[in-house]
Formats: sequence, structure tokens, C-alpha cells
Amino acid sequence: MQTMSADAARRTALAAQGFADPRPAGEVGRRQLRRVLGRIKLLQLDSVNVAVRAHYMPLFSRLGGYPAELVDDAAWTHRARRPRLLVEYWAHEASLVPVEDWPLLRWRMREYGGSWRKRGRELLERSPALVDDVLAAVKELGPVGAGALERELGEQRGSRGPWWDRSDTKRACELLFAMGALTTGARRGFERLYDLPERVLPPHVLGSEPEDEDAIRGLVERSAQALGVATEPDLRDYYRLDPARSRRAVAELVESGALEPVSVRGWSQPAYLHESARTPRRITGRALLSPFDPLIWERSRAERLFGFRYRIEIYVPEAKRRYGYYVFPFLLDGELVARADLKADRAAGVLRVPGAFAEPGRDRDEVATELAGALRDMAGWLGLSGVRVGDRGDLAAPLRARV
Repeated sequence: MQTMSADAARRTALAAQGFADPRPAGEVGRRQLRRVLGRIKLLQLDSVNVAVRAHYMPLFSRLGGYPAELVDDAAWTHRARRPRLLVEYWAHEASLVPVEDWPLLRWRMREYGGSWRKRGRELLERSPALVDDVLAAVKELGPVGAGALERELGEQRGSRGPWWDRSDTKRACELLFAMGALTTGARRGFERLYDLPERVLPPHVLGSEPEDEDAIRGLVERSAQALGVATEPDLRDYYRLDPARSRRAVAELVESGALEPVSVRGWSQPAYLHESARTPRRITGRALLSPFDPLIWERSRAERLFGFRYRIEIYVPEAKRRYGYYVFPFLLDGELVARADLKADRAAGVLRVPGAFAEPGRDRDEVATELAGALRDMAGWLGLSGVRVGDRGDLAAPLRARV
């Protein structure tokens, strides 16, 4: 069995995630979007918009400034000559996945999106007529939001009575989405507008339904490609697979030669190296990372790779937060060297940094210089005129001096 150093594993993981690829010198378009998707496989969706929505940031972290409409067009705009590249479904939580990968998740659709969505199944048993009515209304009105469906069905059924509940309409939409009977036709702001898959996806995708084992093996291999080198729990987490299925798929991929068992010094569990993985001699460049970036979303893996303990503190009471509400780790030359609490103040036209913190042992002046440049780049990308640094953290003063 091959043995890798922790440093080599880290560089392998960064390369797999696209951080060894050169940033485009010119305009960023669909070709560059496809390249990043080929690396990371999916974009996680999240409703928090304190700085920038989660699905936009990973592309900026790897490509630099690009038009956000590129993602919107790829995911939610249908044109005959520019087919969609992305479709929404439950992958690593709510995600945008390549259209071609949608059939690999059909087994999950047959399980109503996952065993943890029990309330949807209860609704199907309790109010099957409501579920049918929602599907029929979307067929007639789609793409349409849950609020509009509530009003439509309320008018049809009457707004009172034990047999109709406004929240049940939203649950029915989500159940049908989880079953693959509905998908997202468009977004209005961040509101999901439901539509029929046959009006969104191409026929060859709709007509493909691989065997469960083949699909799960395909997902695990995609995880391995995106991670480079990973433990089995790492591979499992990328698409939130159950342990038994994941372990079986890993064993099959080892047998086929797609995965090679390796030992990484300092890791307590066995690891697997994908056959396409590469280990560059150096990783250079800088990037701010969203809390939902696939490089760091599995927090124990981030700690293993970078010695960087990271927790999102949105739900922590303000007085108990250590670093801030919405903190972005800062990647510099292949290491996580700092973290910055960020807020896009669109009314004032500035990117606010309430707190900035260097990792222990880092040169604060060097880190502050690079972080200042990264923050200016991000502010410009977001259409903000500048950066304003607050007082919290040991990096705040040197950072403020540079922006």
C-alpha cells in the first residue's frame, strides 16, 4: 500500500478541487464553468445572503471575477440553443448538479429524497388528493411558486376547513420535488418556481434510470474525483450516502482499479486515491472560501487537511461567537492562513469585515496584504465600492491599514 505524507494529501485534495488550475486571463464563460463543475461536481444552495449566496462563491474562489448570470443562465434559463447545464436536487444538501448527473439520483427520488424526510411521506398518506392537485396545478401554471399555488388551491378548495392547510401545499411541492415529479423551472430572487421535469430536462436524461448500485457507484467515483484522496466517510459525505452503500461502492471501485487504497500519515482511517488524482509540487494563489465550499464543508476533513478547526456560527448567540456570523476561511498558497467575517452592505456599497483573524504562527503582515487584495477583488466582483474593516481580531489593524 502506498503511503502519502499529509502535505502531499493536502496538495492532492487542492488540485482535485481546482486550486492548481490557472485562472482564466480573459472573459469567463460556459467553458470555464464546465471546467470548475468537472472538478467540484456540484454547487450547494443555501438561503443565507449576508455576503453572497453559497452557489456563486465557489466559482469566484476558483475563477476570480465572473458574471453571476453565468450560473443563473446555466441553472434556470431555458433556451433552445443554450440548454441548461445544471438542475436542482438533493445531493450534498440542496444542490445544483450537472443535468447529466440527474439520473444518478433517481434512486433517492424513489426514496422520497431520503429517509429523513418522513413528513413528506406522511402527507402523501394523509392528503393524496392535495398532492395530486398540486401536481395538476403546476402542470397548468408552471413555473410557479408555492405561494401562488397556495392561493390557487385555496380559491379552488375554500380557505377554511380541516382538509386544507396552507403549509401543506408547500410540503406537497417539496415532496413532489423530492420524488422527482417536480423540479425547479426558474428562480425569482431565491424563490423556487416549480415545473415539470419534462419541461426542464432533455429526453435522454429523463429516459435514463441506472440500477441503484451503478448509480451509487457513479456518485462515489464522482466524490473521489472531486476529493482526490479521501477516507470512505469523506466519499460518503459528498452526496450524503448511507454507510453500507458507500462501503460497497468503494470496494467495487477498488476492485476495478478506479480507487487505490493508501495510507496518509497522521490520518486515523484508511484513504483512497482516485486514479485521475495528481499531486502538484506546489499550490499557489489566494482564495476566500464560502462556508459552503466543497473544499471545507466536511469540517473534520478540513481539520485533517489543514489543521484548521472551522465551525459556522450563524446559530450561535452573538455573545458566544468566537469569530463572527458568516466567516470565510482564507486560502493562501495551499494553506488556510486566516478567516474573515464578511457582510455585503449593499446600502452603503461596501464589503464590511467586522472581524479578521490570522491562524497561529502566520506572518500577520504578509497575510494582511494578501487578504486585503482578495477582499478588494471580492468587493469589485459584488459591485461594491470598497472594503471597511472593523475592530475584532488580531488581523483587523494590519488589514485595515492596507484597505
